[in-house]
Amino acid sequence: MILACHGISKAFGEEVIVKNGSFHIEEHEKAALVGANGAGKSTILKMIAGELSSDEGSIILTKGKTLGYLAQHQDTVSNHSIYEEVKTAKAHIIAMEEQIRQIELELKDLSGDALNSRMETYNRLTEAFELQNGYACESEITGVLKGLGFEEEEFSKQVCTLSGGQKTRVSLGKLLLARPDILLLDEPTNHLDLNSITWLESYLMNYAGAVLIVSHDRYFLNRIATKIIEVEAGRLMTYMGNYSDFAFKKEQLREAKLKEYLNQQQEIKHQEAIIEKLRSFNREKSIKRAESREKMLSKMELVEKPAEVNTEIRLKLEPSCVSGNDVLSVEGLGKSFPPQHLFSDVSFEIKRGEHVAVIGDNGTGKTTMLKILNNVLPADSGSFTLGTNVKIGYYDQEHHVLHMDKTIFDEISDDYPSLTNTQIRSMLAAFLFTGDDVYKRIGDLSGGERGRVSLAKLMLSEANFLILDEPTNHLDITSKEILERALNDYTGTLLYVSHDRYFINQTATRILDLVNQTFVNYIGNYDYYLEKKDELTAAYTTGTSPVPRVSGSQQPPVPSDHITEGKLSWQEQKEAQARERKRLNDLKKTEDRITALEERDAHIDALMLQEEVFTNSVKCQELAQEKTQIAADLEHLYTLWEELAQ
Repeated sequence: MILACHGISKAFGEEVIVKNGSFHIEEHEKAALVGANGAGKSTILKMIAGELSSDEGSIILTKGKTLGYLAQHQDTVSNHSIYEEVKTAKAHIIAMEEQIRQIELELKDLSGDALNSRMETYNRLTEAFELQNGYACESEITGVLKGLGFEEEEFSKQVCTLSGGQKTRVSLGKLLLARPDILLLDEPTNHLDLNSITWLESYLMNYAGAVLIVSHDRYFLNRIATKIIEVEAGRLMTYMGNYSDFAFKKEQLREAKLKEYLNQQQEIKHQEAIIEKLRSFNREKSIKRAESREKMLSKMELVEKPAEVNTEIRLKLEPSCVSGNDVLSVEGLGKSFPPQHLFSDVSFEIKRGEHVAVIGDNGTGKTTMLKILNNVLPADSGSFTLGTNVKIGYYDQEHHVLHMDKTIFDEISDDYPSLTNTQIRSMLAAFLFTGDDVYKRIGDLSGGERGRVSLAKLMLSEANFLILDEPTNHLDITSKEILERALNDYTGTLLYVSHDRYFINQTATRILDLVNQTFVNYIGNYDYYLEKKDELTAAYTTGTSPVPRVSGSQQPPVPSDHITEGKLSWQEQKEAQARERKRLNDLKKTEDRITALEERDAHIDALMLQEEVFTNSVKCQELAQEKTQIAADLEHLYTLWEELAQ
C-alpha cells in the first residue's frame, strides 16, 4: 500500500464534501475517483496533495515515497521555453551529467589517491546516471512532448505565451517525466486530442508507479482504471474493476438496496395495520400486544431509500419540420490562417438522419470547419450548400448566443415563452442547474456553465440539423448519458466535433477524420474507426494521385485487397451493412428459439417422470406429439443456424 485515507471528512460551511470516508491505493495500482460535478473529487485530490487540510481523519503516504499532483487549472508563469520548462523535471539527471563531465576534465590532472578517490565518485555517478536512464533523457523529453501533442517547432515557445490548455499539457509533461511513486491527475485528458489521449493511456498503463485519476472520460477510465472510488453525497465507495464494471455493480447494488427498502416499507405498513387492528379490539391483552409490536417497530433499523437516478431524466429533441434527403453538400472547401494551412479541397455530403462525428488532432481546423458552415468565418476556397427545409441549431464553444445580463432562467423563458416553469427547471436540472442556481446571471458563470446553458437552449431549438462543437466538455458522466440518449432518439441530422471517444461510440453512425489536410471517411462508430484507421489513412495519404472526394454518396478508395468493397457506392455499402445487421439479428433470434425449444424439450422429459403425468395416457400422448414437433423444429433451426453462421 502506498496511500491510505482513513475516516477523512471535509466541509465548507454547511456543504459536506466527504464524511468519514476511507480508501487506499496499492503500489502500481491505477485507480479513478468519479462522481458528479461538485461532488468533491478535486477537493479530495487537493487534500491528498497537501493543498487543503482535512477536518477529520488521516491521509498517509508511505515513508520515502514521492507524490506528483496535476491540478485541473494551471497558472504557470515562466519565461522558459516549453522544452526548457519540461526539462526542469530532469534537473537532478542534468546536474549529475554535468558533474560527470566535470570529473572527466579533472581526471587528466590527477594521480595517486586523489585519482582513485575521484574515479570512485565517477564510477558511482555513471552507474546512477545509467540506472536512471540518463543517456535517453533528451529523447524521453522529446517523446513526452510529442505524445502530448506539441510539434518540434513549438518547443521553443515561451510558456508565458501559451493558452491555459497548453500550460496544462506542459505541467502534465513535467509531472510524467518526474516519475513520482504516485500520480494524482485531475482531468488529465482535458485539452488533449484523440492521439494524445491514446498516447497518455498507453503511458499510464505502463507506468511503474501508482495513479489516482479524476476524469469524466469513460473510454479512458475503461482502459486505465482497475479500481473505481465513487464520491456521492459525502460518502466514498470502492468498486474493483474499470468504469463499466463499476456502473454495472452500482446499478446492481442500487436495485438490491431499493428492493430491501421497499420490502421494509411493506413490512412497516403491515405491522402498523396489525397494531391498529389489535387496538381496535380494545381489550387489555390486545392492547399489550399492540404496544409490544410498536416497541419492536420503534427499534427497527430503517433502510435508507436509495437516491433517485438522474439518468431517468429524458430530454426530447423534436425537429420542427423534416428536411430534404440532401442536408449538406460541401465542395472543394479550403482555409488557411497564414502561415498555417488547415485544409484544402475538402468535399463531403451529409444525408438526412446521419450522425456524423468530426475528429482529428488539435489545430487541424475542425472548429474552423463548423464556423464556416455556420457563416461565422468565410472559406478561402470552395463552397457549401444546405438542402431543402434545413434549419440549423449551432452550439459553439464561445457561446455567442447568450445574453450576459440575463439570468439562466430568463435566458430560457424569454426565448421559449410557451414552456412552463416546471419544464424549464427540468431541462436546466438535466444540465446541472438546480434550486437557486437557475437565477445566476449568465455573465457571472464560468465557461463550462455557459456551455451547459447553450446546450440546454439548443435542446429546445427544434432544429433539424444540429452542428455541435465539443458538446460534452464540462459535462459530468450522468449529463453525458442524458445527452447521448437524447441525440440517439433525435430524428434529425447531426454533425459534431468531439474528443470524447465513448460519446462518439454511442452516437455516431459515420466519422470524418481530418488528417493531412483532408477528410478520411468511416461509415461506423469509433470502434469501427479504430479497426479501419491504419489501412484507410494509408490509402488516402500515400502516393501522388489526387485525393478523391469524400462524401455520403461515395466510399473512399481502399487498399487493393479491398478493391471490390472500395468500388461500392455509399448506398450499396449502407445496404450491405443493413443486410449484415439483419443476418446477425436473425442469428440471435435463431439461437434464442433453439434455446427455448431445448429447454421445453427437457421440461417435457421431466414432466413424463411425474406420476400424475405418466399415468395419464391422454397427457402422455399430447406431450409425445409436442416432443416430436420440437425435434422437427430443432432440425430446421439447426440447419438455418449453420447457414446464418457462415
